[in-house]
Amino acid sequence: MEFKDYYRILGVDRKADGKAIGEAFRRLARQYHPDVNKDPQAAERFKEINEAYQVLSDPQKRARYDQMLELRERGGPWEQVFARPGGGPRQEEWTVVFGGPQDLLGGFSDFFRRFFGDLTAVDPFEPAARTAGPLTTTAEISLEEAFRGTERELLVRNGFPRRVKVRIPPGVRTGQKVRVRGAADGEDVYVEVRVQPHPLFTREGDDLVCELPVSLTEALLGAEVEVPTLDGKVTMRIPPETQNGQTFRLRGLGMPRLRGGGRGDLLVRVKVVLPQRLTPEERRLVEQLARLRRENPRAAMGLK
Repeated sequence: MEFKDYYRILGVDRKADGKAIGEAFRRLARQYHPDVNKDPQAAERFKEINEAYQVLSDPQKRARYDQMLELRERGGPWEQVFARPGGGPRQEEWTVVFGGPQDLLGGFSDFFRRFFGDLTAVDPFEPAARTAGPLTTTAEISLEEAFRGTERELLVRNGFPRRVKVRIPPGVRTGQKVRVRGAADGEDVYVEVRVQPHPLFTREGDDLVCELPVSLTEALLGAEVEVPTLDGKVTMRIPPETQNGQTFRLRGLGMPRLRGGGRGDLLVRVKVVLPQRLTPEERRLVEQLARLRRENPRAAMGLK
């Protein structure tokens, strides 16, 4: 079985903290997301990036992976050690089947399924789980699923297997829990939702934030540009002399509100992309502009 070097896949150091791992994932996800990159191999690369993030962003999975990596580097029997019970889903316990009627683990490699598949759920039939408090498991969903709502299934394996559908409502946030009444032999189960990072949008409450690259001429002269939303593309007018970092609010294009109805807004933050590899004529024109506008934007700071 091929060993997956998740640190290499994300391009981060083994000592990288959660912030660095998240930044690396978002950068690569923007580059290889199938909605952005139409290269046929981009989808497979995106899956690989997502799989690496699933492991390295989760403290429990990352701890197991680091132990496995250390044992492998010492020449130890890492496959035998970590593939034993506790290194893969066991038939007598219950797990969460992700992706509604299909198993999200099917989108991951055999390496992930074999060594990390058992870390996706809690066994509610263990005495420790019953005495510790409410029975809780987790479900990871995409931002698109959080936007539209989705379904998951609890696969209860305790004697005769049975499935219990869980409806996750539109607008759910990371950390919120969905209650499934009587799912574990009459006891309620709480499914804690974890919304995965998105390559284009970040979330602030019910609002979404999107960074939109525009050219220097578009920022100076104004332009009509396309803006991505979770509903599809919309057109927005960039006014003349728009500044780098300026934010525009598109009302009602954010996430659904769980209470009260309606939706949040989409905040579009402009990122002015400066031209590179200027031609001699372009450079001459920029020099002419510099002579016409002798400005010092650092003057207010007392700097030249």
